Amino acid sequence: MRLFVGIPLAATVIDQLSAITARLRSGGDGLRWSTPESWHITLQFLGNTDQEHYVCVVARLRELNAPPVPVSLEELGLFDRSGILFAGVRLTPELLSLHAQISAATAVCGFLPEARPYQPHITLARGKRNGQPQSLQELKAKLNHHPNFTRFVSQQFFLYESFLGPAGSRYEVRERFNLDGR
Repeated sequence: MRLFVGIPLAATVIDQLSAITARLRSGGDGLRWSTPESWHITLQFLGNTDQEHYVCVVARLRELNAPPVPVSLEELGLFDRSGILFAGVRLTPELLSLHAQISAATAVCGFLPEARPYQPHITLARGKRNGQPQSLQELKAKLNHHPNFTRFVSQQFFLYESFLGPAGSRYEVRERFNLDGR
């Protein structure tokens, strides 16, 4: 199983992102656009996981005691080196705390936290390996509009399984965890 932990998006935010990506897309742009069903905020990527580690992760995540997390999206941007168009997510104390709790919980099961600083975002499109390099630069020129996204409060987070395919990754929810602070 290829696993990661993430926060699902509110329906209103998915609608807003869908409208934006529809406006930005163009035929033959050399980009692989992610589907609204795949949009989420990653809390921790776990990678390939066997059944024993899966059971451990689920048990540790069930023990978490975290309050609901307010989520605010920021402007759109590009990770130039990796060729990714993303919607940024504001790094709040609640989000940082949940990320840290999840990293600590999964560390007990043998998963190491990333060495890079946590940079929450929603991946909207990726440059294709054989895509045109200028397509990302052209897209960057279209990002002058700064949308106002609806804020929402996440009451849960999910453990997802990722399935790789020629059209991109497909995600399925394996487990749901409530955020209630109790």
